[in-house]
Amino acid sequence: MLRPELSQKYQTLQENLRSLGSVAVAFSSGVDSTLLLRVSHDLLGTQAVAVTARSCSFPHREFSEAGEFCRREGIEQVVLESEELEVPGFAENPPTRCYLCKHELFSKILAFAKGRGLTAVAEGSNVDDLGDYRPGLQAIAELGVRSPLREAGLTKTEIRELSRELGLPTWEKPSFACLASRFVYGERITREKLLMVEAAEEFLHDLGLRQRRVRVHGDLARIEAEPQEIARLAEPSLRKRIVEKFRELGFLYVSLDLEGYRTGKMNRGLL
Repeated sequence: MLRPELSQKYQTLQENLRSLGSVAVAFSSGVDSTLLLRVSHDLLGTQAVAVTARSCSFPHREFSEAGEFCRREGIEQVVLESEELEVPGFAENPPTRCYLCKHELFSKILAFAKGRGLTAVAEGSNVDDLGDYRPGLQAIAELGVRSPLREAGLTKTEIRELSRELGLPTWEKPSFACLASRFVYGERITREKLLMVEAAEEFLHDLGLRQRRVRVHGDLARIEAEPQEIARLAEPSLRKRIVEKFRELGFLYVSLDLEGYRTGKMNRGLL
């Protein structure tokens, strides 16, 4: 049973979604967008359509999970091609990179929604996102995209709690951000580097790391993992395997971040 405060927020979320009538939900298979899509579909049925972008910054694993969820839930999914590297200025990786990406992506989703006669486009940001540097939210506001979870006052923790109550498999899924967020601002983003990062993080996933990031600083890969995993990663035999794999992928240097994983860490240089 939900806590009274969370129950009220859930009711607000339902009322807001029901009032839309029909919606295209930007769906990445993450914790937030999965909850948003599930509730939208529960309320609006076939008038709720999942829209997933396929691009080189979106890992194959996440893309596959998005498709599997929609098939399992009987939700229509539309895949749009979104090539960020073709957006002017994106590859140079300025601090406004996320704005450029979101503006391009949601412009395409809005065009799709208009063509299908859907009255709204919704995305899954939550209240906690307001506490970090998120230029993508500016693009979302400018384009008139709805943020139902944020509008209902839901935090990340509450979204996980609500997801567990609804039986969603993503309730304990690690947080994820697009692969472009792995590059220090000013580091040029290329398709080859994105593939390197994806392969490196997939290797760490196969080693059993629940939360992992491979940050790129030129030829150096900086591994972020949960603090309790740091000692394990530094064990000689495993350390050797990781270094060999990363060198094979194209990194010249491999480092382990002793602080551990922290969301938004790449934004520190902007403060």
